[in-house]
Amino acid sequence: MSLGNFHIIDVAVIILYLSAVIYFGYRNTKQSVSEEGFFLAGRKLGRLYQFFLSFGNATEPQGAVSTASLVLQRGVTGVWFAFTTVFMNPYFWFMNTWFRRVRLVTLADMFEDRLGSRGLSRFYALFQVFVACALLGFGNFVAYKIASSITIKPESAWTAAERATVDGYLELKQLEQTATAGSLPSTLQPRLDALRDQHARGKLHSYITVLPSLPFYLIFAAVVGSYMILGGMAAAAINEALQGILIIVFSLLLIPTGLKSIGGWGQLAHRVPHDMLNLFGGEGGSPLFIFSVLFAGLVQIHGLSHNMGIYGSAKNEFAARFGGVSGAYMKRVMIVLWAFAGIIAVALFGPNGLADPDAAWGVMTTQLLGPGFLGLMLAGVLAGTMSTVAAKALAIASLFVRNFCRHIWPDMTQLQAVRAARWTIFAVLVLGVISAEAMNDVETLVKLVLTVNIPFGAAVILMFFWRRLTCAAVWSSVAMSATAILLIPLIAAKIPAVAQQSALTQTVAGLGGKPVPVYFKQVVRTDPANLASAMEGHGRFNFECWLLSRAGLDPAKLTPSGRETAQFLFDGLFPFAVLILMSLVTRPPERERVDQFYGKMKTPVGATPELEAAAMAETRANPHRFDHTKLLRKNSAWEFAKWDRVDTVGFLGCCATSGAIILIFWLLLSAAAGTA
Repeated sequence: MSLGNFHIIDVAVIILYLSAVIYFGYRNTKQSVSEEGFFLAGRKLGRLYQFFLSFGNATEPQGAVSTASLVLQRGVTGVWFAFTTVFMNPYFWFMNTWFRRVRLVTLADMFEDRLGSRGLSRFYALFQVFVACALLGFGNFVAYKIASSITIKPESAWTAAERATVDGYLELKQLEQTATAGSLPSTLQPRLDALRDQHARGKLHSYITVLPSLPFYLIFAAVVGSYMILGGMAAAAINEALQGILIIVFSLLLIPTGLKSIGGWGQLAHRVPHDMLNLFGGEGGSPLFIFSVLFAGLVQIHGLSHNMGIYGSAKNEFAARFGGVSGAYMKRVMIVLWAFAGIIAVALFGPNGLADPDAAWGVMTTQLLGPGFLGLMLAGVLAGTMSTVAAKALAIASLFVRNFCRHIWPDMTQLQAVRAARWTIFAVLVLGVISAEAMNDVETLVKLVLTVNIPFGAAVILMFFWRRLTCAAVWSSVAMSATAILLIPLIAAKIPAVAQQSALTQTVAGLGGKPVPVYFKQVVRTDPANLASAMEGHGRFNFECWLLSRAGLDPAKLTPSGRETAQFLFDGLFPFAVLILMSLVTRPPERERVDQFYGKMKTPVGATPELEAAAMAETRANPHRFDHTKLLRKNSAWEFAKWDRVDTVGFLGCCATSGAIILIFWLLLSAAAGTA
């Protein structure tokens, strides 16, 4: 008995997993009757739960899919979109502590606590609804990408239209290979151009699925909603343990089976071009590109709404530090596994050997795994997506209740607040379904995820460190940065006057003479049936490079990775420039409020509730009692603190671990290339 290529055993595995997560949600219903219990699990989670929360939330299937997809397209340097995070872990040793010491429930609370602005608090909450739509939709979309590429329709059941899309894809690949070799007859160039145009519009496919998207999204959202609505953060933490194990399993499954399929480890050196196995080779592996992605990612990570929920739920500072960092390191190991899955995909299909590189993970799953293992793979995909979706949905619910409802109805009871949070989770998951239906490109979404929280992330960094930061500066920076980094790049292609402007639709010659757009993600004909019609841009518009061109930069002379480097550097630096300049010309913040905030940030979290209450009472009475720990002079506006023994040992240990992971990855790649 089967559904497509899905066996009844696979269906049973999926049903068993979904039943388990719903059961865990039901088990924790009684622990989630208060706001702190529902949103933060009563601040009682130890190192193990913090490990699984951090690992499960950071390790999502879209990371596996996007990493394998980018490696298939770019070689192993494509891994740096995700692997730059290995350099962040030493910083996380400190950052996780700050989100615990701030002693708040939501990140929006921090704008009110530090800057005294309820308006900013509300706007951040509203902004995160938009972010949630993008991130939840991304998670749903990638889960569907894998599931749909696993449930493939038999060729005998294809319609004429479906067969035409696959035949067109195969013809495109053949013509591309001929063009790359320099032997394409001029008479076939129009046909190649027409097929490229169809491919850019998503009209060509390498497989046909039997799985419709909307029912998949609805069932997926229903399961996540059921256990989150019932159990809140406590249910999420327990499910993270189960989901974390499944994530590890699904990350491992394709490696041994893939190597066996290609004839063993030694075949990688023969089947994969050597330049695609060079971690630091080409533009995508250049130090400047790696730094630009790292910097943008580090800034945006401070603006993530779920940081407060995850690290604020720790029972003490060390649990937040050790659990969070160890969970993050486990993800770095998963990234290495995902990269090798992408390398095996290159060996199986050839570079860019799939019409839809985003389907590489699913196609490999179908070809390499048998009954039962297909279900286990899909369970792992669902587990990873659910863990990420759950944390983000819970963070949005806490923002809505704390920073909307309580502002309007301050006398709301705990039960009413929890009920409102549950309805919010339901609404957010529905928005995620709608968002997923509108998505079609993983690479663009990866870049969106890397930058979407930068406007607020930069503000949060300066709130932690700089006394002079003002509310007016944050408003200005968020408005200007969101416009330049998010709004214009995402809507430009929808405006004909912009999308069809000849200066913006220019292309440069790439490999095999393939036209590569300078500003837009894709450039196609306005009339696909007329190769003489005008060009128009599709996808994300690189507004950052266009702005830099006004200052003298020529983006057309840069490589694609060079243009991405310029984009990420602009995105990371621009908000800080606005924040600092505007703060220096606007009224300084209220001194007493700032003193109380930094006094609290220097006060270690008490080991017991009684010690915690006593420590905070003393700090409120004397907020300057820890000023001797400042790194710079006592009256400096910069609040960097001196390191203690735990800071130093932990930081050095993290640096050593990061270095070891990079070294092992490099050695494995050298061995795969036959150069070790």
